[in-house]
Amino acid sequence: MELRFTRPSLRRLDLAGTEVLVAGMSTDERPLHGLAGLVDWRLCGKLSSALGSGFASGRRGEVLMVPGRPKLPFDKVVLFGIGAVKEFNEHVYRVVVEQVLATLEGLRVRSAVVELPGRHFGAIAAERAADILLELCAGRPEHDVWTLVDDAEAERAIAQHLVQERRRQRHL
Repeated sequence: MELRFTRPSLRRLDLAGTEVLVAGMSTDERPLHGLAGLVDWRLCGKLSSALGSGFASGRRGEVLMVPGRPKLPFDKVVLFGIGAVKEFNEHVYRVVVEQVLATLEGLRVRSAVVELPGRHFGAIAAERAADILLELCAGRPEHDVWTLVDDAEAERAIAQHLVQERRRQRHL
């Protein structure tokens, strides 16, 4: 899997169009924050309406798919429930990323724009999140390119970490 990066802004997302955009939604962030909040704003509150009506809740295991077009350059927006922010940990991250991978495989999507679960509120370090993602992707050739939505600091940290890991692997 190749990792690319973009910033969490609607202008940048408009340039990063792929078939699918992936974000997390929690049970206790209202209004929605992170990438889900940006998408909700662009979709004129469609996600907030789904949450307000009880159609969606953000609980772990939940998957909500909405059309992105014509307001977004993505055919599909897929949101994954991550549960309560205060209960988010590395185990929850692993479970949600596994679910994201399986869902994208089921949709036959090879590239996506993704905000890694828990990153928008700093619940998991960028380097650790990338390590777990790549570990879970090992042996899964169905995923070509993920464009990660994060800030410049996280991009630098992940890039440096991956270079160090490659060097370490060569010396083993």
